[in-house]
Amino acid sequence: MRLPKLLSHHTLRRLLGMLVPILLMVQVAGGMDSQVLRSLERFAYDARLKLTMPGGVDERIVIVDIDEASLQQEGHWPWSRDKLALLLDQLFERYDADVVAFDVVFAEADQSSGLPVLQRLQSQQLHDQAGYKAALAALEPELNYDQRFANSMQGRRVVLGYYFRHDGEASHNIGLLPPAALDASVLQAMPHMAVMAANGYGANLPQLQQQAAAAGHFNPEPDDDGITRRVPLLVQHGDGLYESLALAVTRLALGEPHLTAGIEQSAGYNSLEWIGLGQRRLPVDANITALIPYRGPQGSFHYIAASDVLHARTPISALKNKIVLVGTSAPGLMDLRATPVQSVYPGVEVHANMIAGMLDGNLRHAPDYRTGAEILLLVILGLSLAYYLPALSPLAGTVLSLVVLLGLVLGNLVLWRAGLDLPLASPLLAVGLIYVLNVSYGYFIESRSKRHLTQLFGQYVPPALVSEMAAQPVNFGLEGENRQMTVLFCDIRGFTSISEALPPQELAKLMNEYLSAMTEVIHQHRGTIDKYMGDAIMAFWGAPLHDEQHANHAVAAAIGMLQALQEVNTAFYQKGWPRLEIGIGLNSGEMTVGNMGSAFRMAYTVLGDAVNLGARLESLSPYYAEPLILSEAVCLTATQYHYRELDLVRVKGKDAAVRIFAPILDSAAQIVTSSEAEQQSLHYAQALLHYREQHWQEARTAFLDLQSRFGERRIHHIYLARITECMSQPPASGWQGIHRFDSKQGPA
Repeated sequence: MRLPKLLSHHTLRRLLGMLVPILLMVQVAGGMDSQVLRSLERFAYDARLKLTMPGGVDERIVIVDIDEASLQQEGHWPWSRDKLALLLDQLFERYDADVVAFDVVFAEADQSSGLPVLQRLQSQQLHDQAGYKAALAALEPELNYDQRFANSMQGRRVVLGYYFRHDGEASHNIGLLPPAALDASVLQAMPHMAVMAANGYGANLPQLQQQAAAAGHFNPEPDDDGITRRVPLLVQHGDGLYESLALAVTRLALGEPHLTAGIEQSAGYNSLEWIGLGQRRLPVDANITALIPYRGPQGSFHYIAASDVLHARTPISALKNKIVLVGTSAPGLMDLRATPVQSVYPGVEVHANMIAGMLDGNLRHAPDYRTGAEILLLVILGLSLAYYLPALSPLAGTVLSLVVLLGLVLGNLVLWRAGLDLPLASPLLAVGLIYVLNVSYGYFIESRSKRHLTQLFGQYVPPALVSEMAAQPVNFGLEGENRQMTVLFCDIRGFTSISEALPPQELAKLMNEYLSAMTEVIHQHRGTIDKYMGDAIMAFWGAPLHDEQHANHAVAAAIGMLQALQEVNTAFYQKGWPRLEIGIGLNSGEMTVGNMGSAFRMAYTVLGDAVNLGARLESLSPYYAEPLILSEAVCLTATQYHYRELDLVRVKGKDAAVRIFAPILDSAAQIVTSSEAEQQSLHYAQALLHYREQHWQEARTAFLDLQSRFGERRIHHIYLARITECMSQPPASGWQGIHRFDSKQGPA
């Protein structure tokens, strides 16, 4: 009786094991949509890419960077076209650049010279003034900045950028498109091709496009997870296929070889497998996109500030005979991408990587037979392991599975280095799942509620709260809901200079110690850590567990953080590290809290106007020289402390004015005794009342008295300066004493 029972046992395990590759094959063939499998395949792709990046700096391509320093020196973007004409003249005449491409679109006319106003005067008020007309005609060539820019392109190898729209409906077109690179009729025999089709575009002014040697689109093609791994080499619009910026630059740099469509016949249908660039073959997929061969993180190409080129501060050798891409790394200009090699990566360097890859001919190919190869691999490996593993001992099964996994990885890497991008995640997943299924057969793990809660909330809240949540499971949830809560934002002042003064290893240790100390205080006061943002901390009270004392706990935590910082700075002084100063903002109000994000990444967080106001209050800390600023909503709830009202302000993004306060603390961030705090509050409130009632002399006397009795504070100087200004220039009627901030920091 033992043998039939054993055979039945093995048969069941084999059947269960075979379900794994079968289900994966269905997903690979498109019968089921699996976000997990796609995410794993992307992870495998990114891992191989980072493992095999060549590194180093490509000397052939230089990025002329419209960086923060250039913007500070030359003015905000967009720059006038005469300045761009000067930039082109410098690049070609002084530096002898080979090709210059703009990762920018010039869709609107430049009116910064005032020429349209002068022309309107001529056609209206001064139409009968012959002298004015003649003078304007003489000035017009100098003031027509667009034409000057166009003239600077004439006869030069200049490539302009533009973008396509994919709105789903007919879109308004702007500017002039360049001639199509290929006729779209080449795709007629390939119905399975899913080329990106555009229904509108934003292109350059006709007078600029007509003088440029070429133009290419810079449409990003991020994957569903937001990561840019590929670029569409061709985009269809109407009857034409239009080349990308990188392809246009490469074609120009190679002497403008003929562009062809590499159509191959396979399994009875035609497939566009590559784009021909002269003798070069650029492999593409069914969407006519090419994988980006990243060399490394940002800095794989030389960056030169645009202002240095304009003012000839760069050696000629740095740009001579180089391909020059004019783009930006400035965060404010929003040309940043998430890539496999770096989460924040300049878009212009994406083009540089593509150009280098096309010049070197090292673009990896995701062939048309990729899906068939993946299914075949699942059949051979998956079904074989599903059959043999049940008959092996645990040790033998483990060894066999590890050998198969290692063989898969090494074989795939060999093909990868040969230029083929073949699937890796699904066969690895099949082997892993079959192994786990066999070793855990008949064993089911039931998670206890506390373990489940720890997995969900352990990264946000202290263990003590997790225990409470386990005892009160009905009082919390992950779904979004509106609650009355308090939010805290904390930031290190002058962190940029601190980070520049310390080696990376020391800076990491400093931040770990600082964040650990601050987090411990927040946890002690029942706070939930939302996130760390560089040197900043965001936390909230009132979720996941309801907390009627959320404002009290938040204020106590904020004061505790200031006190803990004293100890942190003492320890830092002994280590030779710089002293830290922080600013904290607190606000209470209705917020939306819950698990939010995408199918790929979720976070338990808070959203809403009340959250935004908390961030704004933190940013006001340097202006008032107060380490802790609270909204009126916090003070009305957390009444166990004494506060001084700092101001009545209107912050950026909000129409209504809000009262802001600071707790009365001493220099060691200790709470001032009640009697002294009451005296300070009383005298300060009286001084503020005189100010708002426009009793300037009484207000001045009161604030000077505050300074002499309780010590000088930045807020006293602020009001004394305002009083002096108001005495010399009285405010208009209806003045309410509201101070307006038009930016995240600094008054209007």
